[in-house]
Amino acid sequence: MIRRRPAGRPSADDLLTELGRLTASALEQTEAQRARVELAEALQRELLPSALPQLPGLRAAARYAPARHGLSVGGDWYDGFRLADGSVAFSLGDVQGHDVEAAAIMGQVRVGLRAVATTDADPGEVLSRANDLLISMDSRRFATCTFLRYDPATGDLSHARAGHVPSIWADGEGRWGQCTADDEGGPPLGVLPGQRYPVGHHRLTGTGVVALVTDGVVEGPEFPIEAGLERVAAVLRERVADEPEVLAAELLEVADLTGHTDDAAVLVLRHDDRHDP
Repeated sequence: MIRRRPAGRPSADDLLTELGRLTASALEQTEAQRARVELAEALQRELLPSALPQLPGLRAAARYAPARHGLSVGGDWYDGFRLADGSVAFSLGDVQGHDVEAAAIMGQVRVGLRAVATTDADPGEVLSRANDLLISMDSRRFATCTFLRYDPATGDLSHARAGHVPSIWADGEGRWGQCTADDEGGPPLGVLPGQRYPVGHHRLTGTGVVALVTDGVVEGPEFPIEAGLERVAAVLRERVADEPEVLAAELLEVADLTGHTDDAAVLVLRHDDRHDP
């Protein structure tokens, strides 16, 4: 009796052919993903500053962690640069989304903030003009942001925010609080034209730290933003004497507690008595 292969059952050759096709498809997808990741990493290197300005009595450090899904790039940024009058400016923010488009817009917003600040470094005016610039780009993306200007001659830290989480400060005496303007700040950049952003002031005296974070650090599934901000404040109070690089790394670990799925960025300014006028 001759045994016949059941109808519809693939032969060994058919199986090998299908296996080869699936392997080739998997390799193609792997190469495509690798190319996307390499592009993302290159964008990240180019769009974030390689160094932050340092002054006698004021040192800065920053950290960034990508979202836990998608490409290793997103819309979070940090920046710091010197101004012609001897002051320094810092910004930290978050463009909606975590993809290559968000990263590209983030780069444009960051450069736009720098350009505006060269002509008028008032934080409220910087955000107002950057808001109109983003709207004119018709990107259909918005950005939250905090912009700071520090004057070493007076120790004044002026600040304004556009839909962003409050900055936190702590000093060597165990005191702490939020750096906020007189109200809740203004709306995110790129939403409504002609917006004004109130400016608050915080004088840096003695030894202390100021920390700026994006919402990916302090907010996550079943973890309210208030709890995240309290955790940031606790870290600052406990580690106020640490170097800013160490503090920035510690604060980024708060994001792990929240179970975040968003990008996360941290900017830490540490000051001491040497800059008091």
